Amino acid sequence: MAVYIHLLHSSLMSIVVNALSYIYPDQEIRFQHIHLSVATGDKAALVGHNGSGKSTLLQLIAGKRIPSEGEVSLSENLYYVPQHLGQYDAQTVAQVLAVNTKLQALHAILEGDASADTFAQLNDEWDIEERVQTALSYWHLDHVDLNQPMRRLSGGEKTKVFLAGILIHEPGIILLDEPSNHLDTQSRELLYTFIQRINATMLVVSHDRALLNRLDTTLELSKSGIEVFGGNYDFYRKQKVGKLNALQAQLDENTKSLRQAQQKARDLAEQRQKQESRGKAQGKTQSLPRIIAGGRKSQAELSTAKLNDVQNEKLTDLSDNRQQIRSQIQDYQILKIDLHPSDLHRGKILVEAQNINVSFGEEMLWSSPLSFQIRSGDRVRISGKNGSGKTTVIKLITGILQPSTGSLYQADFRFAYIDQEYSLINKKLTVYEQLQHYNSRHLPESELKMMLYRFQFPRETWDRNCNELSGGENMKLTLCCLVVSTNAPDLLILDEPTNNLDIQSQEVLTSAVKDFSGSIVVISHDQYFIDMIRIDSTMALS
Repeated sequence: MAVYIHLLHSSLMSIVVNALSYIYPDQEIRFQHIHLSVATGDKAALVGHNGSGKSTLLQLIAGKRIPSEGEVSLSENLYYVPQHLGQYDAQTVAQVLAVNTKLQALHAILEGDASADTFAQLNDEWDIEERVQTALSYWHLDHVDLNQPMRRLSGGEKTKVFLAGILIHEPGIILLDEPSNHLDTQSRELLYTFIQRINATMLVVSHDRALLNRLDTTLELSKSGIEVFGGNYDFYRKQKVGKLNALQAQLDENTKSLRQAQQKARDLAEQRQKQESRGKAQGKTQSLPRIIAGGRKSQAELSTAKLNDVQNEKLTDLSDNRQQIRSQIQDYQILKIDLHPSDLHRGKILVEAQNINVSFGEEMLWSSPLSFQIRSGDRVRISGKNGSGKTTVIKLITGILQPSTGSLYQADFRFAYIDQEYSLINKKLTVYEQLQHYNSRHLPESELKMMLYRFQFPRETWDRNCNELSGGENMKLTLCCLVVSTNAPDLLILDEPTNNLDIQSQEVLTSAVKDFSGSIVVISHDQYFIDMIRIDSTMALS
């Protein structure tokens, strides 16, 4: 079993992956015989369902994992920004940036160390300290000490430390795995600008649709391999819709052919019955010798059997083909979820705050008190940096917290709070038990199970414990619970709802929220999501 990872001699392609396979030690196959190429200077997105192997493929290209078989070829030096950063918590910032040895050598030389080893470690990079500080400053990390451990940084700061390494090392190939995770709106905009300006070959795994729309090419990883779409995410979605329409037309044609074949099978059966009846009648009237009558009967039965075999084979092929097309349509089709409309008349005041503030000890959370109003039908975004009090505003709106100063009016209304942890889901229950818990409409068991199936929970998942669900499954089960409940929310509150969702799950959520007729309050750094759900106003916190 040969495995090759080497440098390309041609400059036309920066990344070439040939017949790459990865099989886990327990023999589970992640993918097999993957082929991929990214042209020099191209910026490509790698998309696919959760579990399709996108992060694994990046790790294989980066040399962080060893492939089971296949070949990876690179034309230039590579820099990799991983998705999960907790494993670097014990390292210092300088170690993560791979500059600690050079900085130590530089300081040693400045203090009088003239050994050959020290100069070799520095490798004539006399400006390394200035480059590091410039890179950290670009990502607004001037306050970060190079000698401090990574565990002292927030998730967003850790990501930006790795991104700073790109400016320091100037690689020709960059691999980014969910680079906008944990970044606030300002940092995301900085990332978008950075990606568009930098001259390097890029392969990016991301669920951030605003980021994906800034990349030249979209590559979709699935069970059948990698399919190339020559455009950004919006172009990719249009192509997928076109394929869905073609598959639907193919299914309609297949259904028509199946009906015709079934009708022909019925006609043949009726024809055979008539022939048998005529044969019996002729036998009685003509008194044919038994051996001749038996021969004719055997010949007729043989002929009929052959026709039946041909017809049954055709019916089986058509049925199998129909099932395959339906399976493909399910992969392409976005689940449609209709949340119950609110009964409140539009414009009713739900929450009104006048000069409110919240104290933590002797200090107030906001430098200036907040005043705002939320009416039935409003779609409000709460924005601000980490620590600006966005979640605190939600606690005030829902009555979990009372203001320290000012006045807060809350009408009688129903709300549903969907946070990024999907805490509405009881992790101790099974999928079916969770849905039954919200079945205030007293729907029968058969209807609940049909609902689960419609929400893409097949039979084998009904007894699965909720703590085993993925982010997308938690989201769909949450929405399913809202549908079976009689208590339709007047206000839908969303706190970073698209975090940890694959793109298809984001599409499901976006569609459901966009079509919801009640009020919406949302905290999200996902600008694409914000644009799609048609926000009316923004409450900006500082």
